[in-house]
Amino acid sequence: MPPPEPGRGLLHSLQRLLATLLDIVQVRLDLAVNEFEQEKLRIFDALVRAGVALLFIALGLMLGAAMLVALTPAAWRPLVLGLLTLGCLGVGAYMINQARLRLASPGGALPATRAELARDQAGLDPTPPA
Repeated sequence: MPPPEPGRGLLHSLQRLLATLLDIVQVRLDLAVNEFEQEKLRIFDALVRAGVALLFIALGLMLGAAMLVALTPAAWRPLVLGLLTLGCLGVGAYMINQARLRLASPGGALPATRAELARDQAGLDPTPPA
């Protein structure tokens, strides 16, 4: 092993130590990100199940609304039923879109933190001698 350049031995060792520590932190962070992704999938599964439950609750409410429509005068029934149907479908589509937007996370969890660690690591890596 050749001796280190004069004046660079301790500094170079500290840079390598910091780079190693940053690698360890990045591995831990990647593990945490994977766990966050698994948690997100678990929550999404729970939301789908809750959505199905809400669908059946909504079906019950719609049958109640149909009963109300049946009690309205015959001339108004098609209009009342059509308005109730369009309103429920519109609210349902809006809520599904809002849920999808809230769960969307491009680049995984904590993308800014991961990018910052990559920049730090690039700054600490010793430059190869020219």
